[in-house]
Amino acid sequence: MNYSEMSPAEVRQLIREEKITGQTSGMCAGYAQANLLILPREYAYDFLLFAQRNPKSCPVLEVGDVGSRATKFMAEGADIATDIPKYRVYENGVLTGEYTNIDKFWRDDFVYFLIGCSFSFEAELLEGGVPVRHIEENKNVPMFLTNIECERAGIFHGKMVVSMRPIPRDKVIKAVTVTASMPRVHGSPIHIGDPAAIGIKDISKPDFGDSVTVNEGEVPVFWCCGVTPQSAVMSAKPSIAISHAPGHMFITDVRNTLLKD
Repeated sequence: MNYSEMSPAEVRQLIREEKITGQTSGMCAGYAQANLLILPREYAYDFLLFAQRNPKSCPVLEVGDVGSRATKFMAEGADIATDIPKYRVYENGVLTGEYTNIDKFWRDDFVYFLIGCSFSFEAELLEGGVPVRHIEENKNVPMFLTNIECERAGIFHGKMVVSMRPIPRDKVIKAVTVTASMPRVHGSPIHIGDPAAIGIKDISKPDFGDSVTVNEGEVPVFWCCGVTPQSAVMSAKPSIAISHAPGHMFITDVRNTLLKD
């Protein structure tokens, strides 16, 4: 099916029915996607402060009421516990499982955070004539753990995670300009060029997602990534935390154009 032409509500329903369980890049063209982190209330303030101090990695789009599974602003009435294709559960900083819904884990003290996602600016890149390789190859975007330390807040700290897209040299400026206009979904790149400069040893072996082709004449361009909160969770080791699986995003009802600066 051509999910790019479907509405967010239609795709979320298919996700809720577990008819879609894969990564969401390219789905619902023109609509923003979001990363997810769910924490017990006791850790929520520390994480909100962490996000404020690391806005390129963690641009907050919405924060839920304590115990609420129903989203309000980014997609009215959606269920945060069922409407993402794949979730990850961390206990004391250790990944203990992946699930297609988290009904059995839900607690009355949970607070959800929706965080901007770079999938949201990909439609803008394509419209600007900038290729997006993982969409071309029907893969998940490659994501890497870097040597860049995030600014600590409370218990939360850790290394920044980035996503990578190979861009033809003559289109790098265009890619920077397009994404810089969308700071609420990570904005401009954090690094352009040599992966080793940010601690990436092998660009063909991402820590999350899939490897993609990098052609001659292309430059690896790196953007801050919403998997960074998962890095912070692994470092901080809260008793429990739930996130999206990398690349398996929450699709919102908000158009990308409304998130431009």
